[in-house]
Amino acid sequence: MCSPPWPATCLPSIISSRSGDDIVIETTHRVAGGYDIHIKEIGTGPAIIFIHGSGPGASGISNFRANADAFVAAGYRVILPDMIGYGASSKPEGVDYTLALFAGTLRAALAAHGVERATLVGNSLGGGVALQIALDDPGFVDRLILMAPGCVAPFDAYATMPGIAKMRSGFGGPDFDLAEQKRLVSNLVHPDFASRISDALVAERFAVARTQPKDVLTRMRTPDLSPRLGEVSHPMLVLWGLNDEFCPEAHSRLFLERCPDVRTISFARTGHWVQVERAEEFNRYSIAFLGNV
Repeated sequence: MCSPPWPATCLPSIISSRSGDDIVIETTHRVAGGYDIHIKEIGTGPAIIFIHGSGPGASGISNFRANADAFVAAGYRVILPDMIGYGASSKPEGVDYTLALFAGTLRAALAAHGVERATLVGNSLGGGVALQIALDDPGFVDRLILMAPGCVAPFDAYATMPGIAKMRSGFGGPDFDLAEQKRLVSNLVHPDFASRISDALVAERFAVARTQPKDVLTRMRTPDLSPRLGEVSHPMLVLWGLNDEFCPEAHSRLFLERCPDVRTISFARTGHWVQVERAEEFNRYSIAFLGNV
């Protein structure tokens, strides 16, 4: 899957069985700066890149486990990268985690992975990364599906959101434990859904969180892309939880006012994780949007 002359190399792949007849292909690509970006892939067909959000323990598969199979069944090649600082990818210390770093390392890894054109699906920070890639390389992007996308307000404005205040924790320290990880994950969803957060998901994210430096959050810096939304001409579906405490649902208006080809859906009694809390509806609406050529 490696294709020179892109500035990346391919490390050994691992193939493992999945439920049913699907096969998960795992590959790690080394990109400029010596960073490794890990990618899981399932299915065949047009490529869809699922770009996860931030937070302790985040990864591609843990953010989109409830969605991947539906898209594979609909005939898509599902690609689940771990962004730099997350999942099984490199987690450097002493660097600023900028939007340019996230988007640049991901784009290089996708090129090395042989992806020439794709739909981008992004949640929270992943939505901002998807927007940045669409602005930087519009020919690479087919369509955009965004769930509560970040990076459409000044960085300091997000710091005042109630969800961010609830995420303050002992992350990165010796007192960070499974109970604290469960509290952080529960903050991402509406209270009605919190009891459905599985112990397996909490344990999976805790294992990743223990490998992450504090810098991945304390040195994160993102720009406000809202003045450039009018430049994004790709067909776009934007989904938002009405009770999102991290990225306010009112920001959906920015897309309606500025993007030339957009439709939005808001969900009542839903927090920051539309693709998890409303998985069946998210899958159905998104696959219908992709099929509406």
